[in-house]
Amino acid sequence: MTVEIGVEEIEDIALGATVLGTGGGGDPHVGKLVAKQAIEEFGPVELLPPDELDADDFVIPTAQMGAPTVSVEKLPGGQEAVASMERIERELGKTADATMPIECGGINSTFPFAVAARRGLPVVDADGMGRAFPELQHETFNIYGVSGTPAAVSDERGNSCLIETDDNDQLEWLARGVTVRMGGVAYVSDYPMTGAQVKETAIPGTMSLARDLGRALRLAEDDAMSAIREVTRESIYGEARSLFEGKIVDVQRRTERGFVFGHVDIDGLDSDEGSTMRIEFQNENLGATVDGSYVATVPDLITVLDRETGGPIPTESLRYGARVRVLGIRTPEIMRTPAALDVWGPASFGLDATYEPLADHP
Repeated sequence: MTVEIGVEEIEDIALGATVLGTGGGGDPHVGKLVAKQAIEEFGPVELLPPDELDADDFVIPTAQMGAPTVSVEKLPGGQEAVASMERIERELGKTADATMPIECGGINSTFPFAVAARRGLPVVDADGMGRAFPELQHETFNIYGVSGTPAAVSDERGNSCLIETDDNDQLEWLARGVTVRMGGVAYVSDYPMTGAQVKETAIPGTMSLARDLGRALRLAEDDAMSAIREVTRESIYGEARSLFEGKIVDVQRRTERGFVFGHVDIDGLDSDEGSTMRIEFQNENLGATVDGSYVATVPDLITVLDRETGGPIPTESLRYGARVRVLGIRTPEIMRTPAALDVWGPASFGLDATYEPLADHP
């Protein structure tokens, strides 16, 4: 059933998608402001279930790409992703029937709503990552056979670049280079596809899940973990579980090749006292070890929450001394096939680990 997304729902989606974004996807506050401004100016947006798309509908996903640490300083004007969408429309001679996110994390969970409001389009309730990942080939669209090109990359100064490639790894390589030369953050439209392809390859229901998570967190008085567990329990994901609680004692990050690489070390508190968790990240959280042994890896979700407020903390906001709780959420089955693990399993990020799905319950 189609539902209407207004300003209040954008607040909830931004908060919930920060949980699903596993620390990445760009600054959710920036995306929320851009989407709210567009909705206030142009009106609410329809959230369309993928099974209500017609087979020949034309869908163009929209997103920001680049380093999260840059995105908080290099703010968008609001038209950049629209420009990328319209560049693809001119190239293919077709007008989009809908847009959708490529990932359900950070700015990229809400930015498509700004595009949709400005263009009068619905947003498909689905995405291609089921979380946030750092690169454009990390998409179920890619894994299950959709071409990422033609793609377009635009910036806030009106520059744009059309990209055609033989494969989606080359799309990532070229688009990342263009993004670096546009200042480290740019706005992309890629994987233009039919409604039939969306139904076959996308992860359904992720925007409504983000909305429900955000609403539950907003209404939770002092038990964010229980609120997240209740929402995820009946979802296509697994029930969230607590992995560790402690105090951040070190954060190392560096911006390199358009990504933020690094790790955070957390000394345990209460039942975890005496142990140390390390979380490695490349824009998003990739793997978590306790005393040197992996307890969770990609593609499962690893999310850091403020221990006092329950709010999710993006990687660019991790700070020494913060008291945190780390939770894990198992990903949907479509993200755990051998083909999917070849693209975003632990080895693809250089982690010395074999993927083992998180259990549903602690």
